[in-house]
Amino acid sequence: MKILTWNCNGALRRKFGHLSDYNADIIVVQECENPAETTHKTYTEWANNYLWIGDNKNKGVGVFAKKHIRLERLNWSNRFRNHEVKYFLPCSINGEFELLAVWNHSNQSPTFGYIGQLWKYLQINKTNLNNCMVIGDFNSNKIWDKWDRWWNHSNVVEEFKEIGIESLYHKSFKEEHGLETQPTFYLQRNLQKPYHIDYVFGSQNFVASLKTLEIGPVSYWLKISDHLPLVCEF
Repeated sequence: MKILTWNCNGALRRKFGHLSDYNADIIVVQECENPAETTHKTYTEWANNYLWIGDNKNKGVGVFAKKHIRLERLNWSNRFRNHEVKYFLPCSINGEFELLAVWNHSNQSPTFGYIGQLWKYLQINKTNLNNCMVIGDFNSNKIWDKWDRWWNHSNVVEEFKEIGIESLYHKSFKEEHGLETQPTFYLQRNLQKPYHIDYVFGSQNFVASLKTLEIGPVSYWLKISDHLPLVCEF
């Protein structure tokens, strides 16, 4: 099985063809439009097996799969102490494992934006993460940890580790968080502003069965988005 995640930077209807060479079984895309609310025929034909969430029909999170794969949206809570966190799309894959698609968002929170949203989501859904992949644009890295904050990137990584979930990139390339040698994002598509903020975390069965992990080449993908796709094969 091959799984890909990519923040398309909008307008997936004009960009999905660039993903075809990967022949991925499951594609997780952030900042994509809702296939049910577009008039773009080829996009809706391509998105024949999908789940999508979002407040805006033009920008949300989608999980797209080949026809033989059964996607089922899971009813996990997204409310933490009466506040709704976003954007998280949990789903079951063929009834065999769970996939949590992530696009960490500011959510207009003055204190718990981005990685804080995922930290909150973990507090209410950690017991669901047994045989699971957590995949997407975290908008986060250890380099932005703050000493007086208990919901830093490092705190989230440690909470994942406590339940047996690890970053497949860091496991595969034997790198530490905050010391990544391969960026996944270039701010304003500027080669002088590289960051590693997209991730695939997985339970130990995914760690053990990982065959390859690659990040799309900058020379190709930076013409299309400010993010590079991250592709895992199991």
